[in-house]
Amino acid sequence: MINVNLPSNSYEIAIASASLDQLGEQMSGLQLGKKVLLVSNPMIFKHYGEKAIASLKNAGFEVASYNLPPGERYKTFNSIQKLYDVALENRLERSSTMVALGGGVIGDMTGFAAATWLRGINVVQVPTTLLAMVDSAIGGKTGVNHPHGKNLIGAFHQPRRVLIDPEVLKTLPTREFRAGMAEVIKYGIIWDAELFTQLEASKHLDQLRYVKADLITNILTHSCQAKADVVAKDEKESGLRAILNYGHTIGHAVESLTGYRLLKHGEAVGIGMVAAGQIAVELGLWQKEDTERQNALIQKTGLPTKLPEGVDIEAIIAALQLDKKVKSGQVRFVLPTQIGAVTVTDQVPTDTIRQVLRGLH
Repeated sequence: MINVNLPSNSYEIAIASASLDQLGEQMSGLQLGKKVLLVSNPMIFKHYGEKAIASLKNAGFEVASYNLPPGERYKTFNSIQKLYDVALENRLERSSTMVALGGGVIGDMTGFAAATWLRGINVVQVPTTLLAMVDSAIGGKTGVNHPHGKNLIGAFHQPRRVLIDPEVLKTLPTREFRAGMAEVIKYGIIWDAELFTQLEASKHLDQLRYVKADLITNILTHSCQAKADVVAKDEKESGLRAILNYGHTIGHAVESLTGYRLLKHGEAVGIGMVAAGQIAVELGLWQKEDTERQNALIQKTGLPTKLPEGVDIEAIIAALQLDKKVKSGQVRFVLPTQIGAVTVTDQVPTDTIRQVLRGLH
């Protein structure tokens, strides 16, 4: 168990193989109401929906379920409205719980629906992708996309429990596994040099079947602990938590400009980390050898390191102004100073951004 220690909403992250069978048991100890709405997508539900529902029913919960279509482009108010309709139909009360069984998109939307239904009901996160396990399911950030920017609409709403079953990664498509590895590399750069070194020592990182089971366990525990440490120090992103956005500033802009259809979130973050690393080198904050180590790791994971064809550099620079982290018109970048440490700055000249992006074409 990893504790996320917060002033009023502390909770535990449980990481254990075959723990999906214990979902109902885990939730029984949290003093929740009887009604549960399980939210998933058709693919995930086909693999794990019945198992999750059976576990909940065995623990005495009344369970309804609803599947949303998969993909970032469905992370909209239209999808949230459907969840509200199902919540109303099933008479969810303030003591009721929404359970997010899926990846980051399902987790974000279920969390946002739970945060806003009846001004806030319980949510339990059961992430099924590597990206959600190590990042988005932890920390209480929920949200939906606006056509002009990612996660511009959202709320902080901490889960009551995060349940991680590494076994479910076996049905994860390879591309999704790689996308999750981007967030793992991020933790190595911003917080955990030991994790970074462990990743470097692994011969293969691009497919789950080539990654040893003990390294998967280390990836999950180190990444979740890093996220828990940062969130405990800064729950609402007033300071330190901003470092979790390493690679996301340019990554989000590229996602938005490609309509959330071309790249997975982790793929965009990989490109964003390459860009941020090079900006840090140009500003004299980071050694060239370190950025080469980072980029080699990103390539070993099978993630892209170049901008997609047809993405206009000036459009990226314009999109950066819509980023949630913009303050007084200045774009804030998370930039590495060494492996395991970063700084946040709004003193990045636009010409430097432009020059680095040109190098990524």
